[in-house]
Amino acid sequence: MDHNTTGTHPNRRTALQKAAMLVGAVFLLVGVAGFIPGVTSNFGDLTFAGHHSEAKLLGIFQVSILHNVVHLLFGVVGIAAARSWKASRGYLVGGGVVYLVLWVYGLVIDKDSSANFVPVNPADDWLHLLLGLGMIALGLVLGRQHLERASGHDAIVGGRPGSTR
Repeated sequence: MDHNTTGTHPNRRTALQKAAMLVGAVFLLVGVAGFIPGVTSNFGDLTFAGHHSEAKLLGIFQVSILHNVVHLLFGVVGIAAARSWKASRGYLVGGGVVYLVLWVYGLVIDKDSSANFVPVNPADDWLHLLLGLGMIALGLVLGRQHLERASGHDAIVGGRPGSTR
């Protein structure tokens, strides 16, 4: 099976590519929502960047213009990555690693310092942990399933690869 599925026919997309498309679409939606008053509370306090932005998506997650733009870009990258199996896996696993790094970053910085330029709050930190783990899991599990099908190892006899029973 070709690992570089072009995705020109939506029915030919692998589960991995569909996952990258879905994750990208969610990031686009979140990025747009961050610019909508009402969906984002304290919208008048939205700043370009920094911890002084008091705007909160859904009243929970601290956002800024920069934060929203990052979500939009991450969404565009996910949708573009969905065109191939390899790019989809890279997006999900690599993006998951980025979110785990962002989680650690959010845990170690002083939230009231200039280091909090994105900005993030404790709710963002825990969301970043879940996103990171979820994206990596999707990339590895769905990527492995595709590789097993491509190499013919998804039909395991006797419960073990290579078993003759």
